[in-house]
Amino acid sequence: MKNLVKAVAVVLVFCGMAAPRQAEAAPASCNRACLVKTVDVYLAAVVAHDPSKVKLSPNVEFVENITPMKPGEGLWKTATAGPTTFKIYVPDPVSEEVGFLGVIEESGKPIELALRLKIRNGQITEAEHLIARNLSEASLKNLQAPRAGLLATVPPAERVPREEMLKIALSYYTALTTSNGAAAPFADDCVRRENGRQTTGNPPPATPSGLPSTGALGCAAQLNTHVFDYIKRIEPRRVEIADPETGLAFGLSQFRQPMTEKTEQIVGVPGVDHVDMNFKPFDLPAAHIFKISGGKIHEIEAMGFTAPYDSKTGWEQYDRETK
Repeated sequence: MKNLVKAVAVVLVFCGMAAPRQAEAAPASCNRACLVKTVDVYLAAVVAHDPSKVKLSPNVEFVENITPMKPGEGLWKTATAGPTTFKIYVPDPVSEEVGFLGVIEESGKPIELALRLKIRNGQITEAEHLIARNLSEASLKNLQAPRAGLLATVPPAERVPREEMLKIALSYYTALTTSNGAAAPFADDCVRRENGRQTTGNPPPATPSGLPSTGALGCAAQLNTHVFDYIKRIEPRRVEIADPETGLAFGLSQFRQPMTEKTEQIVGVPGVDHVDMNFKPFDLPAAHIFKISGGKIHEIEAMGFTAPYDSKTGWEQYDRETK
């Protein structure tokens, strides 16, 4: 009988039944505060050149400037200081992703960094860096602190549901490729900056002889001039992060520009009937943050860098949808 009891005990131990243990609870989903903190911890780890300081999935997928890498490579080796005064967070607890745009230092020089992190079960499963280097002094003046409108909380009555925010942000790319300012809901006060440089709503020329520029126009009116006809395709268009509380949506895309036409015909700008476009074909991998309030786009903060025409996105090897 004693031998039988011992045998049963052995079986129960191997079956995990001799000493029942409470199953470990799965990590809670990452809320807004968690997503923002994850960005800060991640960037601190990057500056420390130590991937072990952040919770990365063993199978984390990492792409920097459209190049697949491993944690510890790329900016992980060259970052020298984290963000200080210019930083914009776009947390999205629904997708458990967070977008970020900020200025950090690489090898002691300022760079603009767009960052996307995806979190699952408390670990980062995807990390994406877009880096704009060689920023001009004029650009850096606009990259000291985010515009107040980007950081302001949207009043509840002016908030737009998350899914609608994603659609509004996506419409921006259609407006660009169709040169149709009515294809996206631009507010009259909409202003866009790219790599710190303001590209809409600039003051008109100070001298009477100065010709007006499309950069003096608003977001919608500028598109209607056809100044962006050289942008033939924007693909992929990845807009999956939005925060109704701040009204911010975060988009990643790749502008495809074959530059087959060396002159763009301009419409509706007195004294300007064309713009010379003597450029070689190129891509522009880009990140955009859209401020959406009352169903309209009020602010656009964008960054990007040039790449060879028709470059891959870097995500193809991970079988991620990139169309």
